[in-house]
Amino acid sequence: MPEVTFHMDFASPNCYLSHELIPAIEERTGTKVEYFPVLLGGLFKLTNNQAPFVTYGNVKNKPDYLRLEMQRFIRDHKLDKFKMNQHFPINTVKVMRGAIVAEKEGFLLKYVDTIMNAMWENNHNVADTDILTDVLAADGLDAAHIMARIQDQDVKDQLIANTERSVSMGVFGCPSFFVGDELFFGKENLRAVEEEIIRQG
Repeated sequence: MPEVTFHMDFASPNCYLSHELIPAIEERTGTKVEYFPVLLGGLFKLTNNQAPFVTYGNVKNKPDYLRLEMQRFIRDHKLDKFKMNQHFPINTVKVMRGAIVAEKEGFLLKYVDTIMNAMWENNHNVADTDILTDVLAADGLDAAHIMARIQDQDVKDQLIANTERSVSMGVFGCPSFFVGDELFFGKENLRAVEEEIIRQG
């Protein structure tokens, strides 16, 4: 089976929506999706890209359509737990460094579940250090250890390196997926991702 990677940042609600659908794709295809933490703001800076709410903010009708498309996606996939975070956009540097810690120490998926749920189901502002610490501790993670490690230079450097590597592979935003060397962008392409997994398998 091909190697499948998910380039993600908690900052994007579409990464949450994708994350919720990945287990079913894994089950249907028998392929494990590997999560690859990047910093979305870094991707934007390196590629001269912008978030959709900035790019299309002054385009008549486009923001309304994007909201409609998201509502349809949520409805069609029964993602009823999703709530648009009232603190959006949220600076995710701390939580993405935390993802690097979790990846290095072998609990990335647990960490991803914790932060995704906190941000996109329970409306927490995880850019706030105290709130983030409470969120981690409440889900049984070693909050003190994680919060200490995100200050370490190796963790900061790894997030930068991941982001730069992602751009070098052709990524310009999140969520992005690779099936082997094939790049797919956006939650709307998850079906194409699954079809490519099957094709390459």
